[in-house]
Amino acid sequence: MQRLKEFIDSISPISETTWLEVAPLFAPEKLEPQEFFVESGRYAQKMAFLESGCVRAFFTNSQGKEYNKQFFVGPSMIGAYTSLLTQTPNRIPQQALTHCKLWVAHYAELERLYAQFHDLETLGRKVAEHYFLEKERKELEMALMDATERYLLFRQTFPTLEQLVPQYQIASYLGISSTQLSRLRAKLKNSS
Repeated sequence: MQRLKEFIDSISPISETTWLEVAPLFAPEKLEPQEFFVESGRYAQKMAFLESGCVRAFFTNSQGKEYNKQFFVGPSMIGAYTSLLTQTPNRIPQQALTHCKLWVAHYAELERLYAQFHDLETLGRKVAEHYFLEKERKELEMALMDATERYLLFRQTFPTLEQLVPQYQIASYLGISSTQLSRLRAKLKNSS
């Protein structure tokens, strides 16, 4: 629970009074590899602080091919925000790729506190802004960078992830095939 408080304060500090209201809303949970935090077609109700581990957010096209949209590596926040905000079925599942330790809260209970605790509302806004900026960054990477540039940026952004998740998951995130990723890695290894 201490790591959750530190994470919150690193984004937007909240008062002790606010923390005393917020802390009881979070309960510890664990996810095993391949287990879903939120599935496609379900209405999301919870969000979580990912204390440790890695979760992927992905979508599946009409042919059944999966595309990794984002990796969340602890410490970070996870949740199907579009579903939470619009109260529509989720379209982007979130699945554990490693063993994960979470602190989970019902989003409606947190949102209910916004009117009473403006520092909590500010925190919510800053988290939303962070994920908006992440989404825009990823869109620009996919449009403006070649595969090598995206891979090098991936390694910089997620320095430990290559040792934790299968290569095909990384290739999907980069928008390339596993074969392309193998060639790219070999080329970079030979040039160094």
